[in-house]
Amino acid sequence: MIRGAWRRAAAALLAAGTIAAVLVACTPKVNTDAAPSRAPVTKGAPVGFEEYYSQKVAWEKCRGLDEGDYFCASITAPRDWTDPKGEDIELSVIVRIASSGDAKGSLFVNPGGPGASGVDLVQQSAGFAVGTDLLDSYDVVGFDPRGVGRSTAVRCFDAAAMDDYLFDTPAAPRGSAERAKEQRSLAEAFARACETNSGGLLPFVTTQNAARDLDLLRGVLGDEKLSYLGYSYGSFLGATYAELFPQNVGRVVLDGGLDPSIPSAVVGARQAAGFQSALDAFLTSCVGGPDCPFDGPLATAQQQLSDALAAVDASPLKATDGRMLGADALSLGIISALYSESNWSRLSSALTSVLEGDADDMFELVDQYYNRYDGMYLDNSTEAFSAYNCMDYPADPADVVEAANKDVAEKAPTFAPYWSSDVNLCDAWPYPPTGTRNEIHADGAAPILVIGTTNDPATPYEWSAALAEQLNSGILLTRVGEGHTGFNKGNACIDDTVVAYFDDGTVPEGDVRCEAG
Repeated sequence: MIRGAWRRAAAALLAAGTIAAVLVACTPKVNTDAAPSRAPVTKGAPVGFEEYYSQKVAWEKCRGLDEGDYFCASITAPRDWTDPKGEDIELSVIVRIASSGDAKGSLFVNPGGPGASGVDLVQQSAGFAVGTDLLDSYDVVGFDPRGVGRSTAVRCFDAAAMDDYLFDTPAAPRGSAERAKEQRSLAEAFARACETNSGGLLPFVTTQNAARDLDLLRGVLGDEKLSYLGYSYGSFLGATYAELFPQNVGRVVLDGGLDPSIPSAVVGARQAAGFQSALDAFLTSCVGGPDCPFDGPLATAQQQLSDALAAVDASPLKATDGRMLGADALSLGIISALYSESNWSRLSSALTSVLEGDADDMFELVDQYYNRYDGMYLDNSTEAFSAYNCMDYPADPADVVEAANKDVAEKAPTFAPYWSSDVNLCDAWPYPPTGTRNEIHADGAAPILVIGTTNDPATPYEWSAALAEQLNSGILLTRVGEGHTGFNKGNACIDDTVVAYFDDGTVPEGDVRCEAG
C-alpha cells in the first residue's frame, strides 16, 4: 500500500479495502452459542510473560451479528515485550466458530496494510477472508494488531486535519524549496499529532512486537501450533512470526509475499514498476473496448494519461466537496483501482469524468483507498501504516535512494513524476526505526506456502519468489494472472492447494504453477 504523495519512501503493501470492501454472504451450517473454550497453551511462553498467556478471556457475542457464532473479546498484551512489568495494551479479537461445530483449531487471518483491521475483515466477510471451504473446519480469528483499529491504537489527526494532510495541493512547483518547506511542515505536524495523541505507544508499534502479540493470541486461544493466512503485509507479519517462533509454526500461508531483505526505497521502486505494469495491462484492455477515454495503441494511451496527469498537476480539478484533485490524488485513485482487475471498468469511467472536468468519481476511488466515507475516516489505517513503516524500515543511504529513483523513472514513466519527493514523513517521526532488512529463513519451521501472482502490482511476483526461496521450508505457489494476492480469486488450482493444505495437511511436493482460469 502506498500512502500519500511524499510519504512513499516507507512503502508497503495492501489497501485495506481491497479485501474488506468485498462482502460475500456466508450461511453457516450450524449455529452455536459456544464461545471459544480451548484451554490456554502456556508452554514456551516467554519468561516473565506467562500470566499473559494464561489469562482468562471474557468472550461476548459480537454486536450486530445475529447468527450467534461470532464472538468478540479484548486480550491484554504487554506494551513492551522486553518489560513484563510495564504497561499493558489491548488487542481486539473476533472469532467465527467453525460451521461444523468441530474445529481443527484456530485459523488466524491478517488482511495486510500495515494498518488493516482483521476484526473488520472477519466481521464483514469471513468467507471472503479464508474461503468458504475453510469455514467448516476452523474457528476463523480476525485480530487488530497493536496500533490498529479497535486495539490500543495510533491516533493522530481528526478528519478535517487528515484531509488537509492527505489532499494538500501546494502551489509551488515540484522540486522547489517552497514546496518542500510546506510538505515538511505538514509531515512534522502529523508526526507531532501522532506522538501527542497515541499515549506513548509509537515506539512499540513494530512488526516484531505484532508477531509476539500473535504468538500470545495463539496461546490464549489454546492452539499448540499457529495456523495462519496472511495477505500482503500480512505475509511479512507471518514470516516474522516464523523467524521468531519456528517451533510454533503449524499451517501457514503467505499470500502476496514481501521480500524482507530489500530496503524501503527499493520496495517503493519495485511497486512503482508493478503498478506501471498493471496500468499498461489496463490500458491495453481499455483501448480495445467501446468506452475507453484513450486511443490506441498503448504508447498513445500512455501519453494521453500522462498529459491528463500533467494537466491536473498544473491546474487541479475542484470536487463537489471542495477538495482539489491534483496529480498526486489522481495517481492514487488510479493505483487504488489497479489492485484488482474487477475495478477496471470503474477506473475507465472515472478517468473519462476527469477528462471532462469532473473529479468526483476519481475521488471515490481515492476515498476507497483511504477508507474515507462522507468526510469521515472509518479506521486509523493511514496512521497505523505510517507508524509501522517508520519503525520497521531503517533510513536508506543516499545512493540507494538515487538508484531507486532512477529505476522508477525507467520502469514507471507514467507515475514517476509524482511517485516521490524530497520530504519523507519518517524523517519527522519522533522515534528512530528499530527494524532491520534481512532475509528470513525460519529454520526449523514446518512447510510454509507462499503465493505470488505474476502481475501483482502491490507485491510484485519476484518478492514472493524471493521469500519462498529464503524460507528454509518455503514452497512457492504461482498464480498466473492480474491483481493483488492470489487465494480465493477464482483460480481453482491455487484454492484447492491451499484448502487441502489447511484441511488435510497436504503439502505440495514442490513449487506449483497455476495458469489463469
